[in-house]
Amino acid sequence: MANYNSNKKLVPEAMSALDKFKYEVASEVGVTLKDGYNGDLSSRDAGKIGGNMVKKMIQQVENNMANK
Repeated sequence: MANYNSNKKLVPEAMSALDKFKYEVASEVGVTLKDGYNGDLSSRDAGKIGGNMVKKMIQQVENNMANK
């Protein structure tokens, strides 16, 4: 089976900032991430990280819209 990723990076420069953000959120929710491969991470823990990332991004956008 071929490993094909169709996700295109709209702003490739943002990847390092998102990666740093991912590690910050992971530490906040008590999940330990390793550098590199984290395939042994449970679905529950991955969902905690991703869900909290989205929640924080939405809060940031809402705050920016309220301050305009």
